[in-house]
Amino acid sequence: MTERLSIAEAETLASDALQRASTGPSQAASVARGLVAAEAAGQSGHGLRRLVAYCAQAKVGKVAGAAVPQAERTRSALLRIDAGNGFAFPALDLAVEQLPAIVKETGVASAAIYRSHHAGVLGLTVERFAEAGLVALMMANSPGAMAPWGGTRALFGTNPIAFAAPLGDQEPIVIDLSLSKIARGKVMAAKQKGASIPEGWALDSAGQPTTDPDAALAGTMLPMGDAKGAALALVVEMLSAGLTGANYAYEASSLFDDKGPPPGLGQWLLVIDPVAMGGDHAVERLAALVGEISAESGTRIPGRKGRAARREALAAGIAVDDDLLAAIRAI
Repeated sequence: MTERLSIAEAETLASDALQRASTGPSQAASVARGLVAAEAAGQSGHGLRRLVAYCAQAKVGKVAGAAVPQAERTRSALLRIDAGNGFAFPALDLAVEQLPAIVKETGVASAAIYRSHHAGVLGLTVERFAEAGLVALMMANSPGAMAPWGGTRALFGTNPIAFAAPLGDQEPIVIDLSLSKIARGKVMAAKQKGASIPEGWALDSAGQPTTDPDAALAGTMLPMGDAKGAALALVVEMLSAGLTGANYAYEASSLFDDKGPPPGLGQWLLVIDPVAMGGDHAVERLAALVGEISAESGTRIPGRKGRAARREALAAGIAVDDDLLAAIRAI
């Protein structure tokens, strides 16, 4: 059974639970917006099912629920943000707040976020820049979940990459992908629902294919594109952790329990003024390519499905499983 909540009700539910778990009011509101937006976009693996673990971690100090991110402009176009071992969402909000003004001055800017936490659906962050007329690329690392190609040790996270660009009067294009064949959050969602996972998603700790989510979480995720995906995961580790000063995936503690030290993850953003780089018609050129794609029957424009789901959720609310609601209300 499920209960349908409005977006505002779901955000209040999440924010209140976080505040009961030693999270500051502004930080709780930021996290709640991120989780509910993911839920509304159909990304439940990054949505409200994360809340129970988030709250457990805040209670024991694995994540600093009252941390206030601090930004330092180290060069004219570089922003370094210390998330303070708090939640990632306040740090991402700070990047979204400060980077556009820097880009207006320099044409391009990069932000390095460190001592951070789960970044949620990266597409929702880069989309905010595109809505301001900017092009954005983002990468984030996550705790060890994927082995280098040919290996068995989980040195890389599932390490998502997201990209968004404005298209003038059209909705922006938003691309968001995990470098594992499937996001690890979907395996966790299957575990919480008592469901199996499809073969081809993951390997168990012995390196054998598995459909058991518990065995998958104890093993490794398979990379998208095999060796190519593993190589891209290496790139993400270097940009989002190596250069930012964050923990590498194999150094980070789990996002799914309240054991160990803070995960200390990293996020990296690159934001570009398309007009400064490509001239007055740059956005028109971006839109032209998307127009060619959409002119062919059967093609799909990345990001449109998620935006449509969020519009529907805004109008009709989101359905939340009764067991999850009970767990959240019991926090």
